[in-house]
Amino acid sequence: MQALPGFRDFLPDACAARNYIFARWREVARRYCFVEWDGPLLEPTDLYKKKSGAEIIDQLFKFTDKAEREVAMRPELTPTFARVIAAHEREFKKPLKWFSIGQFFRYEKQQRGRLREHFQLNCDIVGEAAPAADIELLALCIDLLRVFGFTEKDFVVRISDREFWTDFLREKDVPPDRWDEVLQVIDKFGRESREKTIEKLGKLANPVLKVLSEGGKSEKLDRLVDGLRDRGLAEFADIDVRIVRGLAYYTGIVFEVFDRAGNLRAIAGGGRYDNLIGLLSNGAISMPAVGFAVGDVVLGELINETPHARGALQRATADDRKIDIYIVIAKEERRADALAQIQQLRDRGYRVDYPLAPMKVARQFQAAEEARAALALLYGDEWPQVKVKNMATGDQRLVPQDRLLAHLQAQPSLSS
Repeated sequence: MQALPGFRDFLPDACAARNYIFARWREVARRYCFVEWDGPLLEPTDLYKKKSGAEIIDQLFKFTDKAEREVAMRPELTPTFARVIAAHEREFKKPLKWFSIGQFFRYEKQQRGRLREHFQLNCDIVGEAAPAADIELLALCIDLLRVFGFTEKDFVVRISDREFWTDFLREKDVPPDRWDEVLQVIDKFGRESREKTIEKLGKLANPVLKVLSEGGKSEKLDRLVDGLRDRGLAEFADIDVRIVRGLAYYTGIVFEVFDRAGNLRAIAGGGRYDNLIGLLSNGAISMPAVGFAVGDVVLGELINETPHARGALQRATADDRKIDIYIVIAKEERRADALAQIQQLRDRGYRVDYPLAPMKVARQFQAAEEARAALALLYGDEWPQVKVKNMATGDQRLVPQDRLLAHLQAQPSLSS
């Protein structure tokens, strides 16, 4: 029996790595005063169609529920986020700075860095149209990668502007109903052949390719990079007008994060979507918004490919699995006394393990070493004294049972 294609089992080491990533995400998001929220895994299929168009249907895990509703497992969070904001925005002061960590599902072709399920961090700022919100979000995105030990040599944030391209298309007298079509072609530039790109662009091919080759000029993008420079983060960012993001709801600044070596898919991506909340609320509410998402699959690939980041993860997960105290029961008649002590220790926050069944003393000390316990407490002939062994130094001493807790509180090697 195996997991379904594109789905993962998280065995203890993998689960520890996942928890390490989640903890770093939460740590940085809270530094920026973002608050955590979440939404349901299941939504009406129409919510995703309204936001992304009918083409998304082929990527959904969808079905008809028992009430004859067409529902789908969420492929992304933005539609749910917009729905929630539209329903509850009056309950909160603006701007809102929210983040969420959740699981998402897309039925699509598996490849490196892309599965049919993944976990994703979403960060959004709602209710602020000023460029400061875009800069704040870009800085957050950069710090969410720096926290894993990555430097400007490991990744780059490529920043662009949809308005740069809509202004360009307006100057070329391209009808607005063709803009999304053209932007989709630009978004695929480099992933499709040059001949196919030229064929799709038609008369626009030469001017578009000229902009893509020369890079384009944008005062707005220069100001964004200057804002990152004020924070000492400009070396992590490049202006790249080839980035347009394929989703039609983006209205302004867009960006994607890539590894410098160019070996992986985009690590993160997002941008400004000022019209989406109004669209999903049928015009009842209109609020500016900017957000991004970073997934665990590509990030995990980058961590594994980067020695210093991989080492930090391995050290953190190994430390997280260490225990404080292993209880060695040398005499079975002392087991009840040991269990009473174990409960007291756990109540005080210590990580404590012990043999569930009778076991030779030597094997118990071996188990304490394998668990990387800081201390071993031996319950045996010395009762009512307990032998306390420092597993790192080998030092041992007898401590009266009624003074044991005080003795342990004075040990710097324990976590509590």
